[in-house]
Amino acid sequence: MNIWNDNEVKSLFEEVERVKSAGRPLREAFNKHAEKFDRKANSVRNYYYHEVDNLEKDKGRCKRLNIDLKKHSKNKLVPFTKEQEESFMKEIKALTESGVSVRSACFKLSGGDMTKMTRLQNKYQNLKSQKEMPNNIIKFKQKFLTDNDINSLFLGLVKLVKKNTQDTIEARVRQEKENSASLLKEAYLELSKKDKELFSVKENLKSLKLENERLNLRLKKMLLSKTHLKETNA
Repeated sequence: MNIWNDNEVKSLFEEVERVKSAGRPLREAFNKHAEKFDRKANSVRNYYYHEVDNLEKDKGRCKRLNIDLKKHSKNKLVPFTKEQEESFMKEIKALTESGVSVRSACFKLSGGDMTKMTRLQNKYQNLKSQKEMPNNIIKFKQKFLTDNDINSLFLGLVKLVKKNTQDTIEARVRQEKENSASLLKEAYLELSKKDKELFSVKENLKSLKLENERLNLRLKKMLLSKTHLKETNA
């Protein structure tokens, strides 16, 4: 895996500043840097946010790299209020009923801000799931619950918790596999590059040896010729 040096770190932060000043999404900076330094865009994005945290703790290095962290502060998300949730849920519902997709509806409500659009879309899906959950819960008409009702409810909750836990673990395992595959691919590409460099060095060394032998042979001939000339003159 390629190690990030100071010059590449400065290049990434400068690219982010250029994209931000132009009002364009940060992914453009990550994609451009990934293409320039032969990296994965997702790896560049993850490194950037990790490095922002590191530089906030290491002011000395931040100053040495001449990076202004005010231009790289993370956006602090403000939770939606209940009124905001109800409002955009109604707006999304109205737009989807008119034939617009949920993604397009969220994009319209976000004003073209991709980060805000993604947040709205995720929030919509979460709220929608929460509203659908009561359909799977047993409704009791009597005023008091019997022991059997309580036991049934408890067992149902246990099953739900187990299922959610299993889904979470499976999702985490899939993500770790994808990350491992990505790291392995990067390592393979780096190894291939080193193999090519090593081959080139070997070829250059072979050429130098041949040139050295040729020069030594020429020097011997010159010495023999000089010796012969002296003997002739004598």
